[in-house]
Amino acid sequence: MSAPFDALRARLLDAAAALSGGPAALPEILAGIVDDIDHALREPLEIFPVCHHSPASALAMVRRLREKQPKVIYLELCEDLGPLLTELRNCRLPVALQAFASEVHELPKESAPLSVIAPVTEASAEYQAIAYALETPGVDLVLVDRSTDHVFQWQPDGEDPRPAAETASDEDLHGDAVGVEIGDLRPRFAELEEHLLHHGRVRHWSEWWDQYVEQPLAGADHDRYRQVMLLIGSLFRRLAPHDTRRYANDENRERHMWTRIREHLAATGVDRADCLYVCGAFHAVSRVPEAGSDPSAPDFVITPRTATRWLFGLIPSSHSAIESQFGLAPGSVSLAAATWQKALGRTGLTPFRLAGQKGERRRVKKALPPAPRGAPVTDQLTGFLCGPAALDGFDEEELRRWCVDLVRLARRSGYLASTADAIAVFETSILLAGMRGRARPTPYDFQDAAVTCIEKDVVPGRRDVRRLCEILLGGDRVGQVGYDALPPLARDVHDRLAPLGLDLEQRTIQRALLDLAARPELAACSQLLWVLRYLLPDKAVRPIMGSRRLGERHIQESWDLDLGRHQRAIIELGYEGVTVEQVLDQRLRRAAWGPEATAATALKAVEHSLLFLQSPRLTEELGARAVELLAAERTVDEAPTVLRRIRRLLAHYRATTAALPAWSERFVTAGYAHYCTLLPAAFVEEETGVRQVGAMLGFLFSLESLALSLGCDRTQLELAVRQSHPEAPAKVALVWAARHQLGTLPLADLRRRVDDLLGNPLVVPAFPQYVSGFVQALEPVPRLAPFVVETLTKAFGRLPDPVLLPWLPTLITTLRHQAAELVPVLTREAGRTFPGTLAGVDSWTPPWEARRAARVDAAMAVAGPGAAVAAALLAAHPAAADGVASLLGCAGEWSVIDTGTGATQATAAAALLARHPDAGTAVAALVGS
Repeated sequence: MSAPFDALRARLLDAAAALSGGPAALPEILAGIVDDIDHALREPLEIFPVCHHSPASALAMVRRLREKQPKVIYLELCEDLGPLLTELRNCRLPVALQAFASEVHELPKESAPLSVIAPVTEASAEYQAIAYALETPGVDLVLVDRSTDHVFQWQPDGEDPRPAAETASDEDLHGDAVGVEIGDLRPRFAELEEHLLHHGRVRHWSEWWDQYVEQPLAGADHDRYRQVMLLIGSLFRRLAPHDTRRYANDENRERHMWTRIREHLAATGVDRADCLYVCGAFHAVSRVPEAGSDPSAPDFVITPRTATRWLFGLIPSSHSAIESQFGLAPGSVSLAAATWQKALGRTGLTPFRLAGQKGERRRVKKALPPAPRGAPVTDQLTGFLCGPAALDGFDEEELRRWCVDLVRLARRSGYLASTADAIAVFETSILLAGMRGRARPTPYDFQDAAVTCIEKDVVPGRRDVRRLCEILLGGDRVGQVGYDALPPLARDVHDRLAPLGLDLEQRTIQRALLDLAARPELAACSQLLWVLRYLLPDKAVRPIMGSRRLGERHIQESWDLDLGRHQRAIIELGYEGVTVEQVLDQRLRRAAWGPEATAATALKAVEHSLLFLQSPRLTEELGARAVELLAAERTVDEAPTVLRRIRRLLAHYRATTAALPAWSERFVTAGYAHYCTLLPAAFVEEETGVRQVGAMLGFLFSLESLALSLGCDRTQLELAVRQSHPEAPAKVALVWAARHQLGTLPLADLRRRVDDLLGNPLVVPAFPQYVSGFVQALEPVPRLAPFVVETLTKAFGRLPDPVLLPWLPTLITTLRHQAAELVPVLTREAGRTFPGTLAGVDSWTPPWEARRAARVDAAMAVAGPGAAVAAALLAAHPAAADGVASLLGCAGEWSVIDTGTGATQATAAAALLARHPDAGTAVAALVGS
């Protein structure tokens, strides 16, 4: 008995023999393709091959469902996504079915959180099958693909199935989720795809598929559509590399699907003739031993799922998000949607839609009689392959309308387009179609012609011409999950924000004005908005007027709300809890008890709990955790953050409560002892910066009074400072400042040390580092501000340019990044020190110089007229002074003086004796003895 494809097989083998120079495996491949098609068509359970987001597949599915009216539909989709399908009626397509797991078990921990999405569009065969099954009584819809847990189970070790990270955008609706699609049909042999694109005279795969598959199959009958799709699936399958992990994963999926199908057939006893198996064309021609509905076929051992807890929901999707997820050409899904609508109008078919679904108006179904069973299979491939494809004729009116509308859009977007440009686009579209061997221009020809004729060197607006063409031909349609399909948390957010009177489902930015004084009931909305501001992306909820800080209360607030475009983020919050407060509580606890938690992060969690939750119990637990983390830390890297946050918290408690909470007192005492212990080592260690050491001293000195009142011992701090012997100049300056604060280094001695540094040529190159240390010392010793201004003035006036100029950029960047809060202190002190007018600069005397001159005058007054006599005596007999100078190793020259008065020498000698009185006292005692 001859098979229906014997003639086709013979012709293909003759063609392979004629290609004597071709590969030796060519006859085997061509014969194998025919065998695959014949094998799939002989399967008693009808296999319906599809391609994802294909209008031709959707049209063929509508025709077949109305003819066959199956009672059971087996669908290639993750089996645990089934409960979500009924919620599609509450959504506006496109949307995506999502499985989400925030914590993983028995899966790689570094991959968490895990997310799997399956987009659904109306112009897809899978949606038509879903709508038919859910809207037709007595029809079962069975999902047979592997579970979302197995998506990650079957990945090889170290391989992440998620898409590569790219630049984030506002329209990134899928995030880093793993996409699963029904009917992934694309060549996996790179040379084959390159060959098809080159000889098809197209730029990308979506354009080739539209020209050579979509258009010829748009009006094909069921048998021709089915055989052509099986042909393409078998070709791509046989030319795909068989030694890859992806191919093995596909075969496991096929084993899984056929095993589930046989299990359902055995459990229900349904007739295989009343069933329909919808899967990708690649899987439809599977020849694995487990494939087939025959009960004698071996079953596939399905591994159990892991202990990972998966949560399921719906998230909005868009055409651009689908294109990005699956590597499709930009605008291809929008063009497919436009092709779908045009084909429905041309053929008069009524698609299946879920009752109550948002979107287009529901059409009345036209019932068709069931298709006769047992119809013989005839060869439709020979005619398809031998003759030209039957395409629609050239619709000149449609192309003219596109050109006119595009020029109108271009003018609105800032392009200087005119009627001449519309004519040029029209003619160029026809020309490009002819050059590419097409009977009529396609939307891709129209796009290329528009870019050629209208696009200029600079895009005047936000949209280029290619984007305008996409908008004209359908635009980027964005789906929406309806209120009833939202998780409880998202519904709770909508309900609690209802008093604002805004439509939160709109995909536009809406301004919310809250007059909390006139309408106190809006305080709850304000609190919720601040929590959402903390949990959601920055652009979802943005305050225009108002802020949330400790101790602040606003009577008016203004917000920009964009929750419609960030619906996915709100839905994914629903996977973490029932209310936003519960989610925030969990996140604060995870931050404080996580493996990377530090005292600074715990204090941040304490502050956020005070701002957003007002939960004393949670705040106390987080504070106690901060004490534990501080005592366990062995580094002081986050000392500046710890100091800033504990100061802010203590100020808040002192202003709002009668007594400090117990955890804050324990934190201060523990921090005082902790930093005293680490202080000597921090001064010596090179990896510990000056900023960190300054923050440690700031903690010890600024909280010293509180720590001493709670039982700490000041001797511990004094010993720590005495044991600190740094070598770095900046840390030496910090030690000097600490000693001054403790009272062991007077300001006069500190000033003298600085003057000595400036007078030592060997130390001058390192003097800027000392200055940086003094600047950081303003944190623990703020009363040193006048001295720091004095030191900076001396540095600017006395340092040589080769030392000063390279240091100035370092000083500016240090002040900006490490001591920004200290700049106002220095600025205010400088304003008090320096004259306020330009005229006062010439007669201005620095305060420290004025104080020195006053001391000299006082010394002269004490010395009296004898000072001039002493100066004249030394000038008359210089041998004694020269001998003392040579003994001390000092070289100097005698200046010419007026022996009558000796005024210059008297002043200098008096100043010298005033600065160093010990020498004179010792000489007097020696002479007196």
